[in-house]
Amino acid sequence: MSDLPENDQHMPLVSHLTELRTRLLRCVAAIFIIFAGLFAFTQQIYTFVSTPLRAYLPAGATMIATDVSSPFLTPLKLTMMVSLFLAIPVILHQIWGFIAPGLYKHEKRIAVPLLVSSIFLFYAGMAFAYFLVFPLIFKFFAAATPAGVEMMTDITSYLDFVMTLFFAFGVAFEIPVAVVLLVWIGVVDVKYLKKIRPYVIIGCFVVGMILTPPDIFSQTLLAVPMWLLFEIGILFSSLISKRGEHPDDQPADDHNDQPPATQA
Repeated sequence: MSDLPENDQHMPLVSHLTELRTRLLRCVAAIFIIFAGLFAFTQQIYTFVSTPLRAYLPAGATMIATDVSSPFLTPLKLTMMVSLFLAIPVILHQIWGFIAPGLYKHEKRIAVPLLVSSIFLFYAGMAFAYFLVFPLIFKFFAAATPAGVEMMTDITSYLDFVMTLFFAFGVAFEIPVAVVLLVWIGVVDVKYLKKIRPYVIIGCFVVGMILTPPDIFSQTLLAVPMWLLFEIGILFSSLISKRGEHPDDQPADDHNDQPPATQA
């Protein structure tokens, strides 16, 4: 039995574009449905996200709003971002539904675990940032505040700061998935990844320096997990054969190129 794509048929370009539009609309609808459900809790959501900083503010100090509309717009912006993050499973499911018909069965067997893992790792990266990185960073900032300076952070500046870290750690935790994909499609092999390990470690710290605020703590807290996740990716990649080595990648017609034998 051949391992051809289940829907191995040509579709007009218009049909592909129509399906793509439908799936994009579903993604947008999912985001706005989640946003509508969270709209009544915008203030509580911001209070929850700002807890790691407020825990280390000096006694009597509070966060401030320097713009007239920021007390309303900043929690609203955060709620929209939360809606986007929560809709990621739906978005990835729509992407999967768009590309799955063109995949081989053995490709689907590995693509599904990678899809689920990417969702889990993205949320794990955000949780790592919130529960471990934020308290360490804000504790350091509070302790480093010069004498005579009262730490009172603007709510909009804080949102921009934490959103950057959320996104950076969420994407960084996708490294194992990226490594497995590169090995699976044959771009690199495990031996090469092990060979370039020193350069990857340096690259992790460079990326940490670019994606995080300019302090050594947040940079290190991003770079070290990136390196460890790279090692995890190598570990899982060694268990997966390259896509190009799969015997069923060839179309079924390749096995029937010879004309049938004629009867005597």
